Amino acid sequence: MLSALVALLGALVYGSADFLGGIAAKRLRSIVVTAVSAASGLVVLVLALPLFGADATGADMAWGVAAGLFGIVAVVLLYACLAIGPMSILSPLTAVVSAIAPMLWGLLVKGESLSPLGYAGLGVALVAVVLVGFIPGEKVVRPSVRGLVMAVGAGIAIGAFLIVIDQTRDESGLVPLVFSRLTSVVITGAVVGGMILGAVRRGRAIAAVLTPADPDLGATPTGHADLAHATAQIPTRILTSSRSRAWWLAIGCGVLDATANGFMLLALRLGDLSVVSALTALYPGGTILLAAIVLRERIAPVQWVGLALALAAGAMLAVG
Repeated sequence: MLSALVALLGALVYGSADFLGGIAAKRLRSIVVTAVSAASGLVVLVLALPLFGADATGADMAWGVAAGLFGIVAVVLLYACLAIGPMSILSPLTAVVSAIAPMLWGLLVKGESLSPLGYAGLGVALVAVVLVGFIPGEKVVRPSVRGLVMAVGAGIAIGAFLIVIDQTRDESGLVPLVFSRLTSVVITGAVVGGMILGAVRRGRAIAAVLTPADPDLGATPTGHADLAHATAQIPTRILTSSRSRAWWLAIGCGVLDATANGFMLLALRLGDLSVVSALTALYPGGTILLAAIVLRERIAPVQWVGLALALAAGAMLAVG
């Protein structure tokens, strides 16, 4: 099934976007990274719009706006739950829920069906999601009920993004994604603008608003975040680089995230929501691989197993 391969490719690109967002968030406040990536992604989608047609109805645009709202909800809940911790539990929980919610929608509501091999592939994919989302070395503690509820909520919001986008017509092209991203730009831009205005009124430097004050996380407008390496040890040469570099990293995050959205949309239109959701949730795999290449991070054995299972799940779902 071509959609499975496209979805898996999209997951890798999502992970790459999350990696850039996580690095940028070491120098810029997380909400600023999210706002900048939303804006740069919007530019990419608008430029690509004529290439994919734009015969959209009001309903397609409305679904796009709804998807953008779900993405914002996901970002807010994600930051909140990871600030509470522990990330080692809440990170993979969010990813698993983001896969299960649309998977159940596709199977139970849309009436999608797979071969026995395909159903087995879904199970393998869920196991892979947990393993690739594992954070080596973090002390495992019992999560609070509040943290669990927020993690589940974040996962449901990410899954809802997929469900909503899946409601759009094929003829609408990239229009739903454009309206989704525009919604993210308006909301995150308003938040950052309000923060800057508040700082000016209090006589504080605008730079203080840009400086990271929350968890070292970067997030994309669709709710994905650099979960797997949020606590990574970033080399000194990156941390001491100019803030302009962080801006460019945030812009690159948005470009890659918009590209991943395009792959995700194509996968949905080629195949089943249940398959696409399971493979898209493997996005931490892209972050892990890029961190190993760029930051020379060691990939834990359990993560290698997760990456191997991710490839196996992709193959099983492509065939099944």
